[in-house]
Amino acid sequence: MTTENAGGGQFDFAHSEQAAKSRQDKATALARYVWDRGITGSELLDLTDAVRRKLARAADLHPPSTMETWTIVAELLDRKSEWAAEHPGHDGATPQHTDEKIMWVKPPITPWT
Repeated sequence: MTTENAGGGQFDFAHSEQAAKSRQDKATALARYVWDRGITGSELLDLTDAVRRKLARAADLHPPSTMETWTIVAELLDRKSEWAAEHPGHDGATPQHTDEKIMWVKPPITPWT
């Protein structure tokens, strides 16, 4: 999104410091919600856009308008998982709502044999 700024030039809000901070804040909030459900970064990125939008709404957030935010969320999830593996005894190292994961990430279906 570009707008005229006071100097008469174009201002690109999407690439401003304020936009980057907002994107990081939203990504952090989403990552907390998603990680607590036991969803990994790769699983998150494998979800459809529609499912990711529903996931954001379930976290009481407006869905991100770009994939950039979701990529940041996936990176945060990976970092949190690494931290959790290094600190298994810490209260924050165990997701609390893993039973809800199946609502978002469907396990592969085993074919009849």
